[in-house]
Amino acid sequence: MSQRKILITSALPYANGPTHLGHLLEYIQTDIWSRFQKLRGHETYYVCADDAHGTPIMLNAQKQGITPEEMVANVSVERQRDFADFHIKFDNYHSTHSEENKAFSELIYNRLNDGGYIKKRTISQLFDEEKGIFLPDRFVTGTCPRCKAEDQNGDSCDVCGATYSPTELESPKSVMSGSTPVLKDSEHYFFDLPAFEEMLKAWLTSGAIQGEMANKLNEWFEDGLQQWDISRDAPYFGFEIPGAPGKYFYVWLDAPIGYMASFKNLCDKTGLDFDAFWSTDSDAELYHFIGKDIVYFHSLFWPAMLEGAGFRKPNNVFAHGFVTVNGAKMSKSKGTFIKARTYLDHIANPEYLRYYFAAKLNSGITDLDLNLEDFAQRVNSDLVGKVVNIASRCAGFIAKKFNGKLSDEIAEPELLAEFVNAQESVAASFENREYSRAIREIMALADKANQYIDAKAPWVLIKDEATQRDAHLVCSMGINLFKLLMTYLKPVLPAMAEQVETFLNTELTWQSINTALTNHEISKFKALMQRVEMDKVNAMLEESKESLAPAKPAIDPNSPLAKEPIADEIEFNDFAKVDLRVAKIAKAEHVEGADKLLKLTLDLGGETRQVFAGIKSAYQPEDIEGKLTVMVANLKPRKMRFGMSEGMVLAAGPGGKEIYILNPDEGSEPGMRVM
Repeated sequence: MSQRKILITSALPYANGPTHLGHLLEYIQTDIWSRFQKLRGHETYYVCADDAHGTPIMLNAQKQGITPEEMVANVSVERQRDFADFHIKFDNYHSTHSEENKAFSELIYNRLNDGGYIKKRTISQLFDEEKGIFLPDRFVTGTCPRCKAEDQNGDSCDVCGATYSPTELESPKSVMSGSTPVLKDSEHYFFDLPAFEEMLKAWLTSGAIQGEMANKLNEWFEDGLQQWDISRDAPYFGFEIPGAPGKYFYVWLDAPIGYMASFKNLCDKTGLDFDAFWSTDSDAELYHFIGKDIVYFHSLFWPAMLEGAGFRKPNNVFAHGFVTVNGAKMSKSKGTFIKARTYLDHIANPEYLRYYFAAKLNSGITDLDLNLEDFAQRVNSDLVGKVVNIASRCAGFIAKKFNGKLSDEIAEPELLAEFVNAQESVAASFENREYSRAIREIMALADKANQYIDAKAPWVLIKDEATQRDAHLVCSMGINLFKLLMTYLKPVLPAMAEQVETFLNTELTWQSINTALTNHEISKFKALMQRVEMDKVNAMLEESKESLAPAKPAIDPNSPLAKEPIADEIEFNDFAKVDLRVAKIAKAEHVEGADKLLKLTLDLGGETRQVFAGIKSAYQPEDIEGKLTVMVANLKPRKMRFGMSEGMVLAAGPGGKEIYILNPDEGSEPGMRVM
């Protein structure tokens, strides 16, 4: 087998929040593949970095009263600790806010500009007048222009998968203030993506990405590729575009360049040849592992940028699905939005999760469900009940009766050969990212090993001096089968494999698969893994719920809050739909035939609305005419028996004479939005 040169990356985690189990799927998947390639003896490097730029980071830092640089550094420390504690081993971990990334971003931009691939034109963008800032894609929500789904992000629809410009959204709202943004002109810089259409079509059909992803990306060509906006206006946390004061590279331009920057940082520290991996004549292999939600950045924009700037393109972009928990989207209210640190605090062993993910991962992009009961049962059954059980059943006899030394011959060479010969199919499954297939084959072998030990019953053989040598052969055979199983599992369970190497007094290498341990001394066996307890899993879920909000003080049983508790939580986007306005009660009238209603004519400072309000028991018309109140201005009109009601007045109280319409403070004017 010839040695390959392989560079592997995971998508750069955004430096704006804690690591959760959904994040970990990608990094565990990539780490297993990296460890497998290294186990096979290939020259392999796995690099990553913090994605450190953009408006969200700038605004979050402002809230915390620190600089973006400080916030990014703080998040990086926590992120790298989480990765290390889940045994995710990078050869280098860097940041996009680095000198290397600045240099490569400017180099690539300048090469694209020199090649005629950078265009300038004035565009209209959504601008939040209250906050004084142009709104990034994810800071605008509205109705999808394709399928009409509401509450969709400004760049893509979660329902139909369409991508679009924020200006195409219907009924857009600013996530920052809840206000309706306005269009404002600004000169922007664009990457001429259409110039690479033929190259991209060929690349997408070359096998560089999964077929289902290629089919999805082909939809981009139906209406013709569009130029890609690569600039953002100040204020912005990022790199300023050369020769363009006040203009910054959009975060998605310099984020993938962070792969190059992190590897260059590694090269500078170790003497590796950067060009041997990134030049167009490189014989090295380059692979990106990403989530399916960012595939178009990595499979359209990124290869086109590399092509235009004179760098090689990746061999493959491997997309994966999302993590669901117990069959549903991760939920904070249900406690299934689980942080990496919360998992470690309760479950402790990160390799349970690594194994479970591996047992369910394949090369497709379907979502992976973390069923927590199945998680506990599978770990307990497979790892504790099958794999570890082989060693624990055999090691004691070897230590007590045979001075810790294995037999000098193999009792069942045909069975051993079956385990050895599995290396090609197991390797093919790992290579093709069909981890679940590899795990199934390994566990089938573990079943055979246990069946062999059950059939031979060394605990019976050891009792008769005449059959003790047979017991020695059986237990030594069991240890050799255990060694092979742990070699195959080493990319998935690196910490346990290290313990096994100490126990067996040998390194688990792919080359050693063909070499049995005979007349070999092993160490005293120590417990390798404990069972997963469901009470710890449940405690993890409870803490995930409790961490969402501080403990609430006891409520007076006679208070209004006790009599009518607060409703279930809603998302901010739900609240932002409600348009509350100051209104002047221009006229109030009794409604003939109505026992509870007053007919109100509300002045919104430019238009009037007719509203029927159930406040007759508490107010006479003359008491409220001329007063200011608050109304729901965008409530769909409702036809009532007495006429059309075009809104709703806000009031408090249990009813009857105890109804109190809300009065805004002095200085409020009709038409003002209530924030």
